[in-house]
Amino acid sequence: MGHTHTHKDPENHVHSHGTGESDCHGLHDHHGHHHAPKDFGRAFAIGALLNIAFVVFEATFGFLYGSMALVADAGHNLSDVLALLLAWGASIAAKRAPTDRYTYGFKSSTILAALANALLLAVAIGAILFETVHRLFEPQEPQGMVMIVVAGIGVAINTGTAMLFMRGQEDLNIRGAYLHMAADALVSVGVVIAGLVILFTGLWWIDPLVSLAIVAMIAWGTWGLAKDSLRMGLLAVPARIDVAEVRAHLSGLEGVEEVHDLHIWPMSTTETALTAHLKMPGAPCSDEFLHSIAHSLEDRFGIGHATIQVERGDIADCGNDC
Repeated sequence: MGHTHTHKDPENHVHSHGTGESDCHGLHDHHGHHHAPKDFGRAFAIGALLNIAFVVFEATFGFLYGSMALVADAGHNLSDVLALLLAWGASIAAKRAPTDRYTYGFKSSTILAALANALLLAVAIGAILFETVHRLFEPQEPQGMVMIVVAGIGVAINTGTAMLFMRGQEDLNIRGAYLHMAADALVSVGVVIAGLVILFTGLWWIDPLVSLAIVAMIAWGTWGLAKDSLRMGLLAVPARIDVAEVRAHLSGLEGVEEVHDLHIWPMSTTETALTAHLKMPGAPCSDEFLHSIAHSLEDRFGIGHATIQVERGDIADCGNDC
């Protein structure tokens, strides 16, 4: 039985390579131009520089004026700077060309970065929680106006940075960066509120109390990111794809009697691959037919890397039929 593997060169031309028997039974189709990682280099650079400067600024004022909320927020921002740098590095690695050893390139680095970002968020939550509980037992009256001004600057910086990643939510790596920045903005809002209450009431315990509430909010968002990135790391079928629907789609194609060895997995946070064997006794000896299957998988399910193996059911008959 022959096998045909089809791929596209950098100019998106299609090439077929047969085994010398019958070029009618296999297909590998790569539609990278639809799922190439978006370029967020500028967003990462701006976000990292702004947040590094703000971490130094916020931590300094937090220690000078005794605000646990400001110190905790600075620590959280520091973890986010590391997360941004990690996500940035992964997005660059994902664009590197495949090698003989890494035949898919380094696309999966975006999945590893998303998982690492979730772990960094978890560490940040633990640090904030520890310091907040500590402050409850060793209170220090913070300066409300300082908290309002400094945290207000943080709201502007983190909201602006988060908006830079708004258009990339389908990429789990970019989503992780967005969640980091959005979480920081919420933390800063909480600090502003705490500063206002302290300024007008003098109730110092509002400072650590608001920190506890913010920790709960961040933990909720982190859980979703951690769950999704872990599933991708284990090569689970992306949540947006229904395996039963894919199987039904392939089974419903004209001439298909059976679908088996169906596998779907994420190659990166934006690209999905599929392999499947189709039993087709009367399969047409045409690459056009196989390409139509791959295009239908991409158009309907967003699967851009499909490898299809067509089986006639009787190896001995293939040479005669073709």
